[in-house]
Amino acid sequence: MTSFLPRAALLTTCLLLGSWNTSTAQTPEAPGLMRATPEMLTAPRTYPAEGFSAEGVEAVFYEGMPWKGKPTRVFAWIGVPKLAPGEKAPGIVLVHGGGGTAFDGWVRLWTSRGYAAIAMDTCGTVPRGSYGKWERHDAGGPPGNDFKTSMAPAADQWNYHAVADAVLAHSLLRSRPEVDPDRIGLTGISWGGYLACIVSGLDDRLKFVAPVYGCGFLGENSVWKPEIDKLGEKGRRWLALWDPSHYLPLGKAPKLWVTGTNDFAYPLDSLQKSTRAAGGASTLCVRLRMPHGHGPAGEGPEEIHAFADAIVKGGHALPEVSTIVRDGPTIRAAFAASSPVAGAQLLYTKADGPWPDRLWETAEARVDQTTRTIDARLPAGATTYFLNLVDPQGLVVSTQLRRVEKVDE
Repeated sequence: MTSFLPRAALLTTCLLLGSWNTSTAQTPEAPGLMRATPEMLTAPRTYPAEGFSAEGVEAVFYEGMPWKGKPTRVFAWIGVPKLAPGEKAPGIVLVHGGGGTAFDGWVRLWTSRGYAAIAMDTCGTVPRGSYGKWERHDAGGPPGNDFKTSMAPAADQWNYHAVADAVLAHSLLRSRPEVDPDRIGLTGISWGGYLACIVSGLDDRLKFVAPVYGCGFLGENSVWKPEIDKLGEKGRRWLALWDPSHYLPLGKAPKLWVTGTNDFAYPLDSLQKSTRAAGGASTLCVRLRMPHGHGPAGEGPEEIHAFADAIVKGGHALPEVSTIVRDGPTIRAAFAASSPVAGAQLLYTKADGPWPDRLWETAEARVDQTTRTIDARLPAGATTYFLNLVDPQGLVVSTQLRRVEKVDE
């Protein structure tokens, strides 16, 4: 049975539940958007991944969605923490970035935190080779994103398969008897963060989503905007099908957005638009010149761990900060926290131009524990600014960005 959501809820013509609208989805003028199918929401069949092993994790293949009419298999690592008899673990789905694959170390990071975890490959490869040069699997799906393939049937494009791989991975993880299906979230890095944004609008079973770097509005500003613009109709169709801005409003799970001031791929203006478009509550963590990548940079932020624990393990929630209020050079924001905060900082830039090239500076911000407010004096010449609140564990929560027309001396 097919059913449609109201046009007013969308940024394109229509959404089809459970499939593609074959009368419009294959035409560039009115593409339909992807929705999770019943097959994706059911645990896929798994197969042994012979020849692959790593400490503390299990290697499997699972059935992906057909590509060009042929069946596919997706490689994944699965890990489960040590549990008491009858105990069930919360879970997390881990979506890698461009040039990456399923990383067993990322799974172990989360099992060490008491989570069951699954990391799948989204580009038809297996974790054998070197970064960006992983071995293709004979039954793998399409390789990584290619804007030029946007005129192909939507269900044969990488974006469709990568999103489906993540939803299927969630379905597989929640089917495990050691896992509590009502306590599973998802995080993704770079292109994985981009995919996390789309998945957040398709899979309402998720309890939280934490995109790292990735966001939507890529046709308005991103490292790929020049390429998208040059492709003309192909680029416009890619954006109509696959920009996360279409999917973010549909998801209600709370989101944690982790990035740096100078991210080269997903600039701060597009990220802020994404947070405002997203359904559910959004928490920001924007660090000064945070590096872009896997490993400690993208996998390691403890804010993601704390955010997950607060939602699925009853841990302490990250502080909340309000929108900044400005009175001349004085700026102020209110905050709520379960315990006294350690400090705060003003981050500002005096530059305009490309976001990755702007020089960001820091200045002192004062925290009043009694009134639960942060205030700072904005330096003359600042063009954009925000406040970071730091909790006793060193975890950072950020306000939204504010632009300045004029700063009173």
